[in-house]
Amino acid sequence: MEKSEKTVPKQTVKRLPNYLTYLLSKADEGVINISAPMVAKELNLNEVQVRKDLASVSESGGKPRTGYLLHTLIMDIEKYLGYDNVKDAIIVGVGHLGRALMSFKGFKNHGLNVIAGFDTNSNLIGTEFQGKKIFSNDQMIEFCKSLNIRIGIITVPDECAQEVCDIMVRAGILAIWNFAQVHLKVPDNIIVQNENLTASLAILSKSISKEKTNL
Repeated sequence: MEKSEKTVPKQTVKRLPNYLTYLLSKADEGVINISAPMVAKELNLNEVQVRKDLASVSESGGKPRTGYLLHTLIMDIEKYLGYDNVKDAIIVGVGHLGRALMSFKGFKNHGLNVIAGFDTNSNLIGTEFQGKKIFSNDQMIEFCKSLNIRIGIITVPDECAQEVCDIMVRAGILAIWNFAQVHLKVPDNIIVQNENLTASLAILSKSISKEKTNL
């Protein structure tokens, strides 16, 4: 099915990958149909919100008794997100985290193909890692525009993140996956997905503390 990007709220778009990951796991278990209440319960979301989110990208609809046909729902979400076609992306910041992401083969299962890295380190520029060439940040705009790259991944130090973000926007990047621990300022049409590692660590630490208290 075709849905206009403008009809789907940004927050819904951000939730869709989580829905997809969950639905794929149920498909692996052999599940044929799934209901909105089940999805809401498993993902700790409001049932009404789940119905709205799924309806915004799929016309399959959830039937009262059987729910959604899982295979169709997965295809609709994948098509909307563009996962049915591999999307090229770049990584800026080829340090330990950047190299780890460049090495991760699982991205292609979700339609992402990291094709190049960018850095300011002269010792890295011009080299290759995992078959992917590393360029200077100065080459980013020309590179992205020539290949119509729309996804950028930021793995640079916090103090450099906004500058890199600004370059990405000028290069035509529309979606940014940000691993820096800073809030990026972007135009309204740019989607930013923040990976807050310190917040995740805090949640883990708090969970461990609660478990110890309950022992």
